[in-house]
Amino acid sequence: MSKRQKFSVALTIAGSDSGGGAGLQADLKTFAALGVHGTTAVTCVTVQNPLKVFAIQPCRPEIVRGQIEALFAELPPRAVKTGLLHSAGIIRLVADFFDRAKCPPLIVDPVMVSTSGARLLKSDAVRLYQESLLPLAALVTPNLDEAEILTGRSLRSVEDLKWAAREIRSRYGCAALVKGGHLKSLPAAVDVFWDGKTELILSAPFVRGVATHGTGCTYSAAITAYLARGLALSRAVSLAKLHITGCVSRSVRVGGHDVLGFGPRIGAVKSRN
Repeated sequence: MSKRQKFSVALTIAGSDSGGGAGLQADLKTFAALGVHGTTAVTCVTVQNPLKVFAIQPCRPEIVRGQIEALFAELPPRAVKTGLLHSAGIIRLVADFFDRAKCPPLIVDPVMVSTSGARLLKSDAVRLYQESLLPLAALVTPNLDEAEILTGRSLRSVEDLKWAAREIRSRYGCAALVKGGHLKSLPAAVDVFWDGKTELILSAPFVRGVATHGTGCTYSAAITAYLARGLALSRAVSLAKLHITGCVSRSVRVGGHDVLGFGPRIGAVKSRN
């Protein structure tokens, strides 16, 4: 019998996007493109398309916890990301589950506001996010709006992004990747990473004329995939920036909308195992 290839496992705890461009659908595409086996714990079902989120139906917290427990029992992930958690109950159970020893790295994408401007995280859940979940994370990946919520300060420049990354690290104890793609006054999409020792300024030219959906989900999923393959956090972040930039530049048109291009990149980096 020929030796079969072994794949590492990555888990996304996130909402479903009926349009297929964001949420756990984007996460699974990213995991597959980067050579890891993707698993899911569905937190909610959304009614949405590339233009708007029409409705959200959350899963019962016990169903979400059951999914996570079932996966850890037989398909233990080497890295985990969260996306849309939506409610305080779901945030609490995720925090309770990961507040124990020997859990894999947790990447928190604090999905609070959709690209179309819809508020996706209930207001009563924000404080629980800050107090219970972020201190357990290896990395949090807020966009500009989310970083402003987490820091309570308006961010308008690269220097502001640097300050925000350090402030988030100081307040919550986790590394931060503050994404500046919404700073359209800049000539490039600039993100700032800070883990308490290493600062990375990650820059890529804007791809003009492309309005993509799901870039934040894809970015954090790529980081998770690289961590599952055994890379260090700063290296995973750097490679994920290259991956999301490539996805945007390879975007395609589907039904009159721009959709990220998920070309296979399984051989892009060698894993340790």
